[in-house]
Amino acid sequence: MADQLLLGIDTGGTYTDAVLYSETRGVIARAKALTTRHDLSVGISGAVEAVLAEAKAPVSAIGLVSLSTTLATNALVEGQGGRAGLVMIGFGPEDLKRDGLADALGNDPVLFLPGGHNVHGNETPLDMTALDEALPTLSQNVSSFAVAGYFAVRNPAHEVRVRDRIRAVSHLPVTCSHELSSKLGGPRRALTTLLNARLVSMIDRLIGACEDYLERRGIHVPMMVVRGDGALISAAEARLRPIETILSGPAASLVGARHLTGLDDAVVSDIGGTTTDVAVLDKGRPKLDAEGAVVGGYRTMVEAVAMRTFGLGGDSEVRINDRGLKAKIDLGPRRFLPLSLASALHPDAIIPVLERQLRTPHMGRHDGRFAVRTGVPERLASGLQPQEQALYEKIGAVPLPLDGLLVTTLQKATLDRLVARGLVHLCGITPSDAMHVLGGQGQWDAAAARLGLELAARTKDGTGRPIAESPEVLARLLVDRLTRQSADVILSACLADDGAAIDPANSISIDRALHRAHGIVKFRIALDRPLVGLGASAPVYYPDIAEMLGAQSSIPADAGVANAVGAVVGQVRTVVTVFVTMPDEGIFIVNGAGESVRLFDEAAAFSLAKERAMTAALHAARANGADEPVVTLGEEIDAPEVEGSRKLVEARFTATASGRPRIAEEA
Repeated sequence: MADQLLLGIDTGGTYTDAVLYSETRGVIARAKALTTRHDLSVGISGAVEAVLAEAKAPVSAIGLVSLSTTLATNALVEGQGGRAGLVMIGFGPEDLKRDGLADALGNDPVLFLPGGHNVHGNETPLDMTALDEALPTLSQNVSSFAVAGYFAVRNPAHEVRVRDRIRAVSHLPVTCSHELSSKLGGPRRALTTLLNARLVSMIDRLIGACEDYLERRGIHVPMMVVRGDGALISAAEARLRPIETILSGPAASLVGARHLTGLDDAVVSDIGGTTTDVAVLDKGRPKLDAEGAVVGGYRTMVEAVAMRTFGLGGDSEVRINDRGLKAKIDLGPRRFLPLSLASALHPDAIIPVLERQLRTPHMGRHDGRFAVRTGVPERLASGLQPQEQALYEKIGAVPLPLDGLLVTTLQKATLDRLVARGLVHLCGITPSDAMHVLGGQGQWDAAAARLGLELAARTKDGTGRPIAESPEVLARLLVDRLTRQSADVILSACLADDGAAIDPANSISIDRALHRAHGIVKFRIALDRPLVGLGASAPVYYPDIAEMLGAQSSIPADAGVANAVGAVVGQVRTVVTVFVTMPDEGIFIVNGAGESVRLFDEAAAFSLAKERAMTAALHAARANGADEPVVTLGEEIDAPEVEGSRKLVEARFTATASGRPRIAEEA
């Protein structure tokens, strides 16, 4: 077979990357384009067309397309997502207090239905009366639904019935908890399902945009998406379970880092526009988080790399606390549209406003900040309150200065809610603007960046003096702050991996060690392995960060597109678990990968469970595009001795099928 090219695409918060990869020659071309949130296909086509032009390759040479993304991760970190309706079967209001479910739910509607099952799959009758009464109105105020049933992992029948009823009436996307996890723990499974429902429209738009572009270009090949554990799944599966793409971009970057550096042991830190993602490579493999990925402060049931994600990046919001004698600068966790980028996209909208604001004698509370619509489809703006709708209608596709938009203090909170819904971007100064002032970056409008920093430098601290003498001084303060916060988050991740509960940001000893402070007692910090810096801005920031951490710096040549590389060198991997329980002496219930089965022989039950798990795992791997998958089987049997006799509590049979994705033959 001819050496087929693999097309890797990574859609991040700021940039969309593309690489063309050959399994015999490695990376042969790479390119970037701005991520265009109003129409994701524009950014995707820009990156792919550029990489095809660089490689001088025909589309017929492409045999596989693989996509990774940080959009889902970014949305959860920033508290964004569509409005979802949560339906809980067999649960009560008190269950919302567990696992952070109430906080995650916020103001989204929740409905409680009688029903559910017990640990052996036996049902409590389902009553959908309340659902039927609420659906006509509810379906007009949400963009998706999440359904979580009591012990649905043992018997999903009630979730399926509720899902089918919701789809028939509302025609909206519905996520069921049993589709996402086989683990017990109803409230956390409900939390995972709720977050999944909020992400459905976002990931559906991304995959649809990519598929539309590929169709227009005549690229008819398998399309894969990177999962949070670094494995690949088909685009169709990713559409159904977008929650599995949280940490997709970071997982792809880990796979890419291992491939690009050849390092078996390293700390990998990937800085993007919105987040910094930190993980550890140990003996050539990324560590997985057995408890489930933590993103945006919520622990989900999604198996993913043991990656810690922080709201810190090149486009992070700059927060200046001017109440003390000396002003304090912090970055993140929200992403701002940098002034330099906003001005490059809208040449006449930014600079005249900044110049006007600079002519006033005093700094205004909203100076240097703008609002602009993200351009998402109007249907995602459903359920807005009247004051939110009124403010949203004033904001358009061109950035509008906040000093003219916000008339009352209450409107600031209203604007923040629109930002949290993913409907509006805020524009303001960011570390990317600081780098434009210092000459470290130059791809956008440096003049707008300079004006923005000049304006912010006029902010007075508690002594009445400006916080910086010039835009250059403020720019250096911002870059230094990013360096220090990056060191803090990397140390935090590494210390957590070591089992040490220390917050570097609040440790005087660590502060002295990082700044090499002199004293009778000397503190020093060093990592025991290289620090791999990834991301387009890694060469700018990470040499200083590595030096601060006492680590060897490793920044591969393709650090800026490591995610896209990781997207095409991964494997398909599917895991299926089947359970056997014994509700009464001599009765064995097999649950999972099909309907519940009651048997009267333990050996027969174990045999059926193993066969079911292996068959289902192989089927899922092939459905996800694996070419000749290989299956392995593990088992855990909890059967203690009770008063001299063996008592089966639970047996778990887990089958894992894996293989490289199927590559299309050259046309």
